[in-house]
Amino acid sequence: VKRIVVSPQITCPKASTTWNEGDKVTVTWDTSGIPRTSNFTGQLLLGCVTGDSENLDIDRPLAQDFFLNEGSVQIVVPNVPDGSHYIVVLFGDSGNAIPHFT
Repeated sequence: VKRIVVSPQITCPKASTTWNEGDKVTVTWDTSGIPRTSNFTGQLLLGCVTGDSENLDIDRPLAQDFFLNEGSVQIVVPNVPDGSHYIVVLFGDSGNAIPHFT
């Protein structure tokens, strides 16, 4: 049995993106490498990079149990300190982080 590994690239947000607490925003990713007949589910985490750590908030996912082949998920921006080193990481069977954003 051959294992299928998917690691979709996040297309939004981008490094120039700014989110505000309480906003409803859509996170999108490239689905071209995901088999259409798959039912892979994902989890979306917020992190704040400091030094060598991504500081992923694994206790409070932004979203979870959505289908990766849908290419997007809507979330509500949580209350976090202001900063410019935030990342979003999309997990399916591997993680894919984006560049820092605010």
